[in-house]
Amino acid sequence: MKIALGIEYDGSRFLGWQTQPGGGSVQDALEPALAAIAGSAVTLTCAGRTDRGVHARAQVAHFETEAERPPSAWVRGVNAMLPDSVAVLWAQPVDGEFHARYSAFARTYRYVLLNRAVRPALAAHYAGWHHRPLELEAMREAACLLTGEHDFSAFRSAECQAKSPVRTLLGLSIERTRDRIDFVLRANAFLHHMVRNIVGTLVYVGKGKHPPRWAGEVLESRERSRAAPTFAPQGLYLEAVEYDARWSIPTENTSQDLRDYAPG
Repeated sequence: MKIALGIEYDGSRFLGWQTQPGGGSVQDALEPALAAIAGSAVTLTCAGRTDRGVHARAQVAHFETEAERPPSAWVRGVNAMLPDSVAVLWAQPVDGEFHARYSAFARTYRYVLLNRAVRPALAAHYAGWHHRPLELEAMREAACLLTGEHDFSAFRSAECQAKSPVRTLLGLSIERTRDRIDFVLRANAFLHHMVRNIVGTLVYVGKGKHPPRWAGEVLESRERSRAAPTFAPQGLYLEAVEYDARWSIPTENTSQDLRDYAPG
């Protein structure tokens, strides 16, 4: 039997998603709790492996088990054995062909940035920060140059293991609410550090270090050294993973709820 899970977690409390030799990852917390309910070892596969400090509002994962349990056991039972920084939101049986990563056709990330002179305290682990004023329209103009299907090598980390650097950035919106700026990126898939590298590049444009057209020049160069440094992980949230309706994966939109979890 294959079970799909919806998961949220506070990335500041973990060493990323993927299991570590010494423990401390989201996977390291979830698998023993699931195994206790299943009565045997469990291996989780997720839709997107997040880095240390990166949060998730709607991570999706699957595992296989011979244990027959009601969905509530995979939710309330598992949550009872998890630290308060991670929770299973829902669980349901899925077709054997379903794959949390390969069956997804789109993913959405949100980067929350506080743009004010003084560093944050309450939001220190839940938002990025830039102290200089940022020009919203300049960043939006630059963002338009990045949407569509491109070779995103310039925004890819050296450790990225993806076979191809070509991705389709389906949307990139930038909105400001007082001192808070939200960058929302939706793509068919993302490269390692792609979102944080794009945000860093847009911030360079926003503070006037480069004109908007520079973002397009960086993209066309395919050279990582041409882009801005990787931005901090604290403000990054995996916000949604999308699947074809035939998989019947819950699609509740939790985007707006995020505002309650990252104080501005």
